[in-house]
Amino acid sequence: MELFDTHFHIDDINIKDFTSELPNDIKFLFMAVSGDLSSAVKVRNFAEELNNCWFACGVHPHEADAANGDFSGFAEFKGHSKLKAVGEIGLDYFYDLSDRKSQLKTFDYFLNLALEWQLPAIIHLRDKNECFSAYEDALNLLTPFASNGGRFVIHCFSATPEWVEKFLALGGFLGMTGMVTFKQADNIRESLKYIPLDRLVIETDSPYLAPVPFRGKTNHPKYLPVIADFIAKEKSVPVEELSAITTANGKKLYQLD
Repeated sequence: MELFDTHFHIDDINIKDFTSELPNDIKFLFMAVSGDLSSAVKVRNFAEELNNCWFACGVHPHEADAANGDFSGFAEFKGHSKLKAVGEIGLDYFYDLSDRKSQLKTFDYFLNLALEWQLPAIIHLRDKNECFSAYEDALNLLTPFASNGGRFVIHCFSATPEWVEKFLALGGFLGMTGMVTFKQADNIRESLKYIPLDRLVIETDSPYLAPVPFRGKTNHPKYLPVIADFIAKEKSVPVEELSAITTANGKKLYQLD
């Protein structure tokens, strides 16, 4: 079986420790995602050491203020053979750790960079409960982005079925994490019903959001089979089929074929 963790963070783990924990009976592919310039350097170096790993560079909305509009350092990644996406970028109105104007400016910059570099965008969206201003603002930017040929995935999707339809209409992919296994995540499981298999990708977002029964522990891509098995049951398909389809979707999104 082949599984693609389409979104994870490496923190400070090393290759040997990382690979030693993976099940031997599964072929894994990985997308290592960054949130600022320093982490982009780390994921690039990590991906260079692992044949089945690629990386993405971008500024997370939490880091928008700290970046202060200076994105010149990202030019060093242009054209790198392992660079397959721009991200993680987006809007976070839940924590509001950066000024919203700064978040929007940063998001817009990296969407344009994704178009220029002909790479898909990995997008983070979060808002306060029952609020969707972040999604509305993102849609206003993603609509022209998509019409100009931009490709994207909304990672760790947790919005309503209405937003599933809006992002699908723009050609987007939607990512599911271990959150789908959480006891209180009925809303995510409801939205999952509306995501067609050919637009679904799976991810761990490790070291965050370990799935049940490992919730509370440090997450790791080794738990991706748990997520795949849970989603397969929710979608009423064999896990082998779910794994094959979502892996193919990840390869298509990041143009790995």
